[in-house]
Parts: sequence; C-alpha cells; structure tokens
Amino acid sequence: MRQGVAATAPLWPPIERAYAVVHHAAHLLGNQEQRDAAALRQAYDEQVLAPLRAAVPADWGPLAPAAAHFVKVTASYWPGLFHCYEVPELPRTNNDLEQYFGAARHAERRATGRKSASPALVVRGAVRVVALLATRHQPPLSAAELRPRDLAAWKALRQQIDRRHDARRAQARFRRDPVTYLAALEERLAAKPALPP
Repeated sequence: MRQGVAATAPLWPPIERAYAVVHHAAHLLGNQEQRDAAALRQAYDEQVLAPLRAAVPADWGPLAPAAAHFVKVTASYWPGLFHCYEVPELPRTNNDLEQYFGAARHAERRATGRKSASPALVVRGAVRVVALLATRHQPPLSAAELRPRDLAAWKALRQQIDRRHDARRAQARFRRDPVTYLAALEERLAAKPALPP
C-alpha cells in the first residue's frame, strides 16, 4: 500500500487541482446567487477559464492536455453556454432536454403504438414537441392563447412544414415506383424552356 501511495504521489496534486476547478465551475453554473447571464458569464470567465488559460502546463502534469481541451471546448460552446440563464424555464442541461424529448417519444408511442418515431413526428416535430411541452405542466390553453401572435412567422412555419410534407411524399413515391418517378422528373425537365444561348 505504501509503495502504491508513494508511486502515485506525483499524480495527486494535478487531480486535486482539476477537481477544484470542475467543482467551482459546477458551483458557478448552479447559480445559487441568482446572477444574471452577463454577470455569470463574466464570473465564469474570470474564475474558471482565466486561471486555466494562465496555468503552467507543468503544474497540471499529465492533465495539462485535458485542461487545454476544457478551455477549447468551452470556447466553442461559449455563445450558447449561458442562454439558459437568459430564457426563463429553458432547461440547463442535456439531461433536462432529453427528458422533454423522451416525453414526446412516449406520447407519440402511446398515440401510434410505434416504437420508432413516426414520419408525422419527423415532419411536424417542430410543432408537436413544442405543443407537448406547452401543455405538459399547465391547464389547457384558451383560444386566445392559441391564436398566432405573429401571422408572418406562423405562415412561414406552415410553408416549412408543407415543404417537409412534399419531400416525404416524393420519397414515398420514389420508393413505391422509382422508374415512374424518375420518368416524371425527366418529363418535367424536358418541358422546361432551354436557356438562351
């Protein structure tokens, strides 16, 4: 036991340092102080990332690449990392989001009996999942609440869903009879006027 402790003694200080950094990052992101997103972003940058950027690789020993990777990955997620503190009730972790998507899958399975996602969920997922989440923890919505507030955005969403329906229908037609589908495409292409020389 003493030999093992003596042999691994140089490895423990970097592990303790890394644990302290991760623990402090988790404490900040827990936001017990109820800071706004800008203050939390600044505190995280100053208290977690700045010491990691200034760290001497020798201080971190074999964990130096992990510390550099932590800084790099955090920088890549930085634009959206604190968005959950700006938008009320936006889940903070992927686990929370996964619960919402799991609830959508569960509701879809109960309604259709399918184990995998139905084509309708793929086409209308942007609407169905949002509707499920909107009605999950509150009483039914009134007619005034269901009325679109932004008519242009509602029409754009409808057009997007219609395009998805058209794409799914075209895929189904191709799967049923590829020769006829391709022949119809060739006909339409041949019927188009040629470009001017």
